[in-house]
Amino acid sequence: MLFADIGGVVLHYRVSGPAGAPVVALANSLGTDGRIWDGVIARLAETYRVISYDKRGHGLSDAPAGEYSLDQHVDDLSGLLHHLGVDELALGGVSVGGLIAQGFALKYPGRLKALVLCDTAPKVGDAAFWNARLEKVLTEGLGAIAEGIMERWFSPGFRENERVALAGWRNMFLRADAKGYAATCATLRDADLRSEIGNISVPTLVVAGEDDLATPPDLVRSTAEAIPGARFVSLPGVGHIPSIERPAELATLMADFFKEAGHG
Repeated sequence: MLFADIGGVVLHYRVSGPAGAPVVALANSLGTDGRIWDGVIARLAETYRVISYDKRGHGLSDAPAGEYSLDQHVDDLSGLLHHLGVDELALGGVSVGGLIAQGFALKYPGRLKALVLCDTAPKVGDAAFWNARLEKVLTEGLGAIAEGIMERWFSPGFRENERVALAGWRNMFLRADAKGYAATCATLRDADLRSEIGNISVPTLVVAGEDDLATPPDLVRSTAEAIPGARFVSLPGVGHIPSIERPAELATLMADFFKEAGHG
Protein backbone atom coordinates (compact mmCIF):
# COMPACT_ATOMS: atom_id res chain seq x y z
CA MET A 1 0.00 0.00 0.00
CA LEU A 2 1.22 3.48 -0.87
CA PHE A 3 0.46 6.74 0.91
CA ALA A 4 1.34 10.38 0.30
CA ASP A 5 0.89 13.53 2.38
CA ILE A 6 -0.75 16.01 0.04
CA GLY A 7 -1.04 19.39 1.72
CA GLY A 8 -1.62 17.79 5.11
CA VAL A 9 -4.09 15.16 3.83
CA VAL A 10 -2.81 11.61 3.60
CA LEU A 11 -4.03 9.94 0.40
CA HIS A 12 -3.90 6.22 -0.29
CA TYR A 13 -2.95 5.39 -3.87
CA ARG A 14 -1.91 2.47 -6.06
CA VAL A 15 0.28 2.29 -9.14
CA SER A 16 0.07 -0.53 -11.68
CA GLY A 17 1.70 -1.19 -15.04
CA PRO A 18 5.14 -0.74 -16.57
CA ALA A 19 7.38 2.11 -15.47
CA GLY A 20 7.81 4.68 -18.21
CA ALA A 21 4.50 3.83 -19.90
CA PRO A 22 1.94 6.57 -20.62
CA VAL A 23 0.04 7.45 -17.43
CA VAL A 24 -3.67 7.04 -16.76
CA ALA A 25 -5.19 8.28 -13.48
CA LEU A 26 -8.60 7.17 -12.21
CA ALA A 27 -10.91 8.88 -9.68
CA ASN A 28 -13.59 6.97 -7.76
CA SER A 29 -17.23 7.66 -7.03
CA LEU A 30 -19.07 8.72 -3.87
CA GLY A 31 -19.04 6.04 -1.17
CA THR A 32 -16.45 3.84 -2.90
CA ASP A 33 -12.69 3.53 -3.10
CA GLY A 34 -10.11 2.80 -5.79
CA ARG A 35 -11.07 -0.89 -5.90
CA ILE A 36 -14.02 -0.12 -8.17
CA TRP A 37 -11.46 0.25 -10.97
CA ASP A 38 -9.70 -3.10 -10.43
CA GLY A 39 -11.23 -4.83 -13.46
CA VAL A 40 -10.28 -1.91 -15.69
CA ILE A 41 -6.81 -1.58 -14.21
CA ALA A 42 -6.07 -5.26 -14.83
CA ARG A 43 -6.51 -4.62 -18.54
CA LEU A 44 -5.12 -1.10 -18.94
CA ALA A 45 -2.00 -1.89 -16.92
CA GLU A 46 -0.75 -4.12 -19.71
CA THR A 47 -0.01 -0.94 -21.67
CA TYR A 48 -0.33 2.00 -19.28
CA ARG A 49 1.02 3.15 -15.95
CA VAL A 50 -2.26 3.36 -14.02
CA ILE A 51 -2.70 5.45 -10.87
CA SER A 52 -5.80 4.93 -8.77
CA TYR A 53 -6.44 6.59 -5.43
CA ASP A 54 -8.98 7.01 -2.66
CA LYS A 55 -10.17 10.60 -2.68
CA ARG A 56 -10.28 12.41 0.65
CA GLY A 57 -12.94 11.06 2.98
CA HIS A 58 -12.88 7.63 1.33
CA GLY A 59 -11.07 4.31 1.59
CA LEU A 60 -7.73 4.48 3.39
CA SER A 61 -7.27 8.21 2.79
CA ASP A 62 -7.74 10.83 5.48
CA ALA A 63 -11.19 12.21 6.17
CA PRO A 64 -10.52 15.78 7.31
CA ALA A 65 -13.21 17.55 9.30
CA GLY A 66 -15.55 19.92 7.50
CA GLU A 67 -17.19 19.94 4.11
CA TYR A 68 -15.08 19.39 0.98
CA SER A 69 -15.06 21.65 -2.05
CA LEU A 70 -14.45 20.57 -5.61
CA ASP A 71 -11.28 22.69 -5.64
CA GLN A 72 -9.94 20.70 -2.69
CA HIS A 73 -10.53 17.42 -4.52
CA VAL A 74 -8.90 18.78 -7.69
CA ASP A 75 -5.92 20.07 -5.71
CA ASP A 76 -5.56 16.67 -4.00
CA LEU A 77 -5.31 14.97 -7.38
CA SER A 78 -2.89 17.56 -8.73
CA GLY A 79 -0.75 17.23 -5.61
CA LEU A 80 -0.68 13.45 -5.88
CA LEU A 81 0.41 13.64 -9.51
CA HIS A 82 3.12 16.14 -8.56
CA HIS A 83 4.26 13.78 -5.79
CA LEU A 84 4.57 11.02 -8.39
CA GLY A 85 6.34 13.24 -10.92
CA VAL A 86 3.54 13.00 -13.48
CA ASP A 87 3.25 15.96 -15.84
CA GLU A 88 1.17 14.46 -18.67
CA LEU A 89 -1.65 11.91 -18.43
CA ALA A 90 -5.05 10.68 -19.43
CA LEU A 91 -7.68 11.02 -16.72
CA GLY A 92 -10.82 9.03 -16.02
CA GLY A 93 -13.47 9.53 -13.37
CA VAL A 94 -16.89 8.20 -12.44
CA SER A 95 -19.68 10.11 -10.68
CA VAL A 96 -18.07 12.67 -8.34
CA GLY A 97 -14.75 11.34 -9.63
CA GLY A 98 -15.93 12.48 -13.05
CA LEU A 99 -16.76 15.89 -11.60
CA ILE A 100 -13.23 16.04 -10.19
CA ALA A 101 -11.92 15.09 -13.64
CA GLN A 102 -13.94 17.91 -15.22
CA GLY A 103 -12.55 20.36 -12.68
CA PHE A 104 -9.01 19.13 -13.35
CA ALA A 105 -9.48 19.45 -17.12
CA LEU A 106 -10.62 23.06 -16.70
CA LYS A 107 -7.79 23.98 -14.33
CA TYR A 108 -4.95 22.06 -15.97
CA PRO A 109 -5.85 21.60 -19.66
CA GLY A 110 -2.23 21.46 -20.76
CA ARG A 111 -1.54 18.38 -18.67
CA LEU A 112 -4.21 16.14 -20.19
CA LYS A 113 -4.01 14.06 -23.34
CA ALA A 114 -7.47 12.54 -22.97
CA LEU A 115 -10.44 12.62 -20.61
CA VAL A 116 -13.00 9.89 -19.84
CA LEU A 117 -16.12 10.87 -17.92
CA CYS A 118 -18.33 8.01 -16.70
CA ASP A 119 -21.85 8.54 -15.36
CA THR A 120 -21.31 12.12 -14.31
CA ALA A 121 -22.37 15.67 -15.09
CA PRO A 122 -21.23 19.23 -14.41
CA LYS A 123 -24.13 19.56 -11.95
CA VAL A 124 -25.65 16.56 -10.15
CA GLY A 125 -28.79 16.98 -8.04
CA ASP A 126 -29.74 20.08 -6.10
CA ALA A 127 -29.06 21.53 -2.67
CA ALA A 128 -32.21 20.09 -1.10
CA PHE A 129 -31.33 16.56 -2.27
CA TRP A 130 -27.74 16.65 -1.03
CA ASN A 131 -28.56 18.39 2.24
CA ALA A 132 -31.15 15.72 3.01
CA ARG A 133 -28.70 12.96 2.06
CA LEU A 134 -25.81 14.22 4.18
CA GLU A 135 -28.07 14.95 7.15
CA LYS A 136 -29.52 11.43 7.06
CA VAL A 137 -26.06 9.87 6.88
CA LEU A 138 -24.73 11.98 9.75
CA THR A 139 -27.70 11.21 11.99
CA GLU A 140 -28.57 7.61 11.02
CA GLY A 141 -25.44 6.22 9.38
CA LEU A 142 -24.79 4.76 5.93
CA GLY A 143 -26.94 1.73 6.65
CA ALA A 144 -30.02 3.96 6.48
CA ILE A 145 -29.49 4.54 2.76
CA ALA A 146 -27.64 1.39 1.69
CA GLU A 147 -30.48 -0.40 -0.08
CA GLY A 148 -31.47 2.64 -2.08
CA ILE A 149 -27.85 3.28 -3.02
CA MET A 150 -27.44 -0.25 -4.37
CA GLU A 151 -30.49 0.31 -6.58
CA ARG A 152 -29.01 3.56 -7.87
CA TRP A 153 -25.56 2.06 -8.44
CA PHE A 154 -26.37 -1.24 -10.11
CA SER A 155 -28.61 -2.43 -12.92
CA PRO A 156 -31.52 -4.78 -12.17
CA GLY A 157 -29.67 -7.57 -13.95
CA PHE A 158 -26.57 -7.18 -11.79
CA ARG A 159 -28.59 -7.08 -8.58
CA GLU A 160 -30.45 -10.24 -9.59
CA ASN A 161 -27.61 -12.28 -11.08
CA GLU A 162 -24.56 -11.13 -9.11
CA ARG A 163 -25.86 -11.28 -5.56
CA VAL A 164 -22.58 -12.32 -3.97
CA ALA A 165 -20.71 -9.47 -5.66
CA LEU A 166 -23.55 -7.11 -4.74
CA ALA A 167 -23.17 -8.10 -1.09
CA GLY A 168 -19.45 -7.36 -1.27
CA TRP A 169 -19.92 -3.91 -2.79
CA ARG A 170 -22.62 -3.19 -0.23
CA ASN A 171 -20.12 -4.10 2.50
CA MET A 172 -17.63 -1.65 1.01
CA PHE A 173 -20.25 1.08 1.14
CA LEU A 174 -21.31 0.29 4.71
CA ARG A 175 -17.69 0.41 5.90
CA ALA A 176 -17.05 3.81 4.37
CA ASP A 177 -16.49 6.86 6.58
CA ALA A 178 -19.89 8.47 7.12
CA LYS A 179 -18.40 11.90 7.80
CA GLY A 180 -16.19 11.71 4.71
CA TYR A 181 -19.21 10.61 2.67
CA ALA A 182 -21.30 13.52 3.96
CA ALA A 183 -18.45 15.98 3.36
CA THR A 184 -18.33 14.84 -0.28
CA CYS A 185 -22.11 15.15 -0.58
CA ALA A 186 -21.39 18.83 0.05
CA THR A 187 -19.00 18.79 -2.91
CA LEU A 188 -21.82 17.59 -5.14
CA ARG A 189 -24.26 20.07 -3.60
CA ASP A 190 -22.02 23.06 -4.24
CA ALA A 191 -20.21 22.23 -7.50
CA ASP A 192 -21.73 23.59 -10.69
CA LEU A 193 -19.59 23.58 -13.82
CA ARG A 194 -22.42 24.00 -16.33
CA SER A 195 -21.22 27.41 -17.46
CA GLU A 196 -17.62 26.19 -17.79
CA ILE A 197 -17.48 22.73 -19.35
CA GLY A 198 -17.82 24.20 -22.83
CA ASN A 199 -14.23 25.34 -22.27
CA ILE A 200 -12.90 21.78 -21.95
CA SER A 201 -10.58 21.40 -24.92
CA VAL A 202 -9.04 17.97 -24.33
CA PRO A 203 -10.38 14.97 -26.33
CA THR A 204 -13.24 13.63 -24.22
CA LEU A 205 -15.15 10.36 -24.08
CA VAL A 206 -18.40 10.37 -22.07
CA VAL A 207 -19.85 7.02 -20.99
CA ALA A 208 -23.32 6.40 -19.57
CA GLY A 209 -24.95 3.28 -18.14
CA GLU A 210 -28.47 2.98 -19.52
CA ASP A 211 -29.79 1.71 -16.17
CA ASP A 212 -28.10 4.41 -14.08
CA LEU A 213 -30.53 5.94 -11.59
CA ALA A 214 -27.96 8.27 -9.98
CA THR A 215 -26.96 10.17 -13.14
CA PRO A 216 -29.57 9.20 -15.75
CA PRO A 217 -28.39 8.68 -19.34
CA ASP A 218 -30.01 11.86 -20.65
CA LEU A 219 -28.11 13.91 -18.07
CA VAL A 220 -24.83 12.25 -19.04
CA ARG A 221 -25.61 12.70 -22.75
CA SER A 222 -26.21 16.41 -22.17
CA THR A 223 -22.75 16.56 -20.60
CA ALA A 224 -21.20 15.18 -23.78
CA GLU A 225 -23.20 17.62 -25.87
CA ALA A 226 -21.85 20.54 -23.83
CA ILE A 227 -18.18 19.61 -24.39
CA PRO A 228 -16.91 20.48 -27.88
CA GLY A 229 -16.13 17.37 -29.90
CA ALA A 230 -16.90 14.93 -27.08
CA ARG A 231 -17.88 11.38 -27.97
CA PHE A 232 -20.83 9.75 -26.19
CA VAL A 233 -21.24 6.01 -25.58
CA SER A 234 -24.22 4.40 -23.85
CA LEU A 235 -23.84 0.94 -22.29
CA PRO A 236 -27.05 -1.13 -22.16
CA GLY A 237 -27.76 -3.13 -19.02
CA VAL A 238 -25.29 -1.11 -16.94
CA GLY A 239 -25.90 1.08 -13.89
CA HIS A 240 -23.89 3.88 -12.31
CA ILE A 241 -20.49 2.18 -12.09
CA PRO A 242 -19.56 0.59 -15.43
CA SER A 243 -16.08 -0.29 -14.16
CA ILE A 244 -17.75 -2.86 -11.91
CA GLU A 245 -20.49 -4.17 -14.20
CA ARG A 246 -18.63 -4.08 -17.53
CA PRO A 247 -14.89 -3.63 -16.86
CA ALA A 248 -13.60 -5.35 -20.01
CA GLU A 249 -15.83 -3.29 -22.31
CA LEU A 250 -14.99 -0.05 -20.51
CA ALA A 251 -11.27 -0.79 -20.58
CA THR A 252 -11.41 -1.44 -24.32
CA LEU A 253 -13.32 1.79 -24.93
CA MET A 254 -10.80 3.73 -22.88
CA ALA A 255 -7.70 2.15 -24.42
CA ASP A 256 -8.97 2.68 -27.97
CA PHE A 257 -9.87 6.29 -27.17
CA PHE A 258 -6.50 7.00 -25.60
CA LYS A 259 -4.70 5.70 -28.67
CA GLU A 260 -6.87 7.81 -30.96
CA ALA A 261 -5.97 10.82 -28.82
CA GLY A 262 -2.28 10.03 -29.23
CA HIS A 263 -1.75 8.76 -25.71
CA GLY A 264 -0.16 5.34 -25.96
